[in-house]
Amino acid sequence: MRKWLPLVAICLGAFILLVDVTIVNVALPSMASDLNASFSSLQWVMDMYALALAALLLAAGSLADLFGHRRLYVVGLVIFALASLAAALSPNAATLITARAVQGVGGAAMFATSAALVATTYHGRDRGTAFGVWGAVNGAAAALGPVLGGLLTEGFGWQAIFLVNLPIAVVAVVLTLRVLPEGRRGAGRLDVPGAVTFTLAAAALTYALMRGGDHGWTDGPTLTSFVVAAVATVAFVVAELRSAHPMLDLSLLRRPTFSGLLGASLLYQAAAFSGLVYVSLWLQNVLGLSPIRGGLALMPLAGASFVVAAVAGKHAHRFAPAVPIGGGLVLVAAGSALLWQSVSAGSHAASLYAGLAVVGVGVGLSMPVLVSTAVDAVPLNRSGMAGGAVNTFRQLGMSLGIALFGSMFSSRLRHVTAHGGDLHAAYASGLDRIFLASALAALAGGAVVFATVRRAPDDRAAHGDRAPQDAPAGGAKDLAVNGGAALGTSPQ
Repeated sequence: MRKWLPLVAICLGAFILLVDVTIVNVALPSMASDLNASFSSLQWVMDMYALALAALLLAAGSLADLFGHRRLYVVGLVIFALASLAAALSPNAATLITARAVQGVGGAAMFATSAALVATTYHGRDRGTAFGVWGAVNGAAAALGPVLGGLLTEGFGWQAIFLVNLPIAVVAVVLTLRVLPEGRRGAGRLDVPGAVTFTLAAAALTYALMRGGDHGWTDGPTLTSFVVAAVATVAFVVAELRSAHPMLDLSLLRRPTFSGLLGASLLYQAAAFSGLVYVSLWLQNVLGLSPIRGGLALMPLAGASFVVAAVAGKHAHRFAPAVPIGGGLVLVAAGSALLWQSVSAGSHAASLYAGLAVVGVGVGLSMPVLVSTAVDAVPLNRSGMAGGAVNTFRQLGMSLGIALFGSMFSSRLRHVTAHGGDLHAAYASGLDRIFLASALAALAGGAVVFATVRRAPDDRAAHGDRAPQDAPAGGAKDLAVNGGAALGTSPQ
C-alpha cells in the first residue's frame, strides 16, 4: 500500500483546490448577509479564485519544469493554506476577494504540478489506475463542493469552508515531503512577458464579460476591456514566439490532439460546472432550502462522477481516448439539455436530479482521460507545461463561464421582473438560458474531440524527447512505452 501514498498526497491537494472552486456556492447568501456584499461582489468571490487559477497555471507549469514539481507543489500548499486562513478571517468582501486571489496563486502551483507528479511517479498499469483515481477526485471535488459547503456553512458558519483546508493542507505537506521524490531543477528561466500578457488577457476578458451583463455590451469600460484582452492576447503570442523559454511552446499547438484538448477543456469546464453557482442561488433564494439541503440537491452529479471516474480510469486503455472524452462531453450536453427541459417556475429540487446525474456520468467518463491524454500528447520534457496548459483552459472555462452565465442570468432577471414576472419565473428563465448554453458548449466540445483527438503509436523515443526533470531513474522508458499504452494515449 505504500506505493499509493504519493497518490494520496497528490489527491489531497487536488481535492481542496478544486472543492474551493464551488464550495462557496451555497455559502453565498450567508456571506452576503454577514459582509453586506452586492451580487457583483459575490461574482468576484467566485470568479477571482477561478481567474487566478486560470491566469497563473501556465506560469506555474513553467516554474514546475524549472524548479521541480514537488518543490512547487509544497509551496502551493503552504500559500493555499495561509490564504484560506485569511479568507476565513475576512471582515469585508474586498478582503475576501483578495484572499481568494491569493488562494488561486497557491492553487495554480498545486494544480500545475499534480498531473505531472502522477505521470512521473507511476508507470504501466499502476499509472492507469493512478490517473483513474486522480481523475475521480478531480471530477468529484468540484461537484462535492456545494455539498460540503452546505454542511459546513449550516453547522459552523461560512468561515468553516475555508478553515477546513488547513488540516488537509498540513497532512498533504507532511506526506509529500516524506513519500514523493524531490526531483531535480531544470534549465532555463521564467517567461515573464508571457506570464504578464496572458494574465492581463484573461483578467480583461473576464471583467468584460461580467461588466457587459450589468452595464451593456456597448458600455465604454466593457468595450475597452475587450480591446485590452485582444491586444494582450496578440502580445502573448508574440512574446511566446520570441522567447527562448516560452511559457507555452506554441509549436505544440500543431499537434491536433493537444490543441483540440485545450479547446475541449475550456468548453467542458464551463458546461459542467459554471452553472452550479446559479443553481445554488435558485435552490436557496427561491426554493428556500437550507445550505445543507441545497448542497445535497447537487449530489447526483457528485456521486455519479466519482463512481464513473473510478471505473473509467481502470478501463480507459481499452478505448481510443476520444471515446471517453468526447462521449463524456456529449453526455454533459445531454444532461444539460435535460435540465433545460426540466426546470420551470413551478419546479422543485427533484427536477434537477436526472439531468445532474447524466452530467455526472459525462464528467466521470471524460475527466480521468482528459489531462493524461494531453500530457501524453507532448514531449516528455514538456509534461509540466502540458498539464498546466490543459488545466489553465479548464479553469479559464470555469472563470469565463461564471462571468458569461452571470451576465445572462442577470439580464433575464431584469427582463422578466420588468415585465411583471415574479422571482420564481425570473430565476427559472435565467437558468433556462444557462442550461441551454451549457448543452451547446458541451456538444461543441465533443465535436472538437472527435475531430482532433487520435491514438497513434508513441513517437517520443523517435524524436529523442527526454523525461521530465522529476522522473526517477529509468522512468523515461516506462513513461514513453508503458505509460501511453496503459492509458491508451500517445502524442499526435
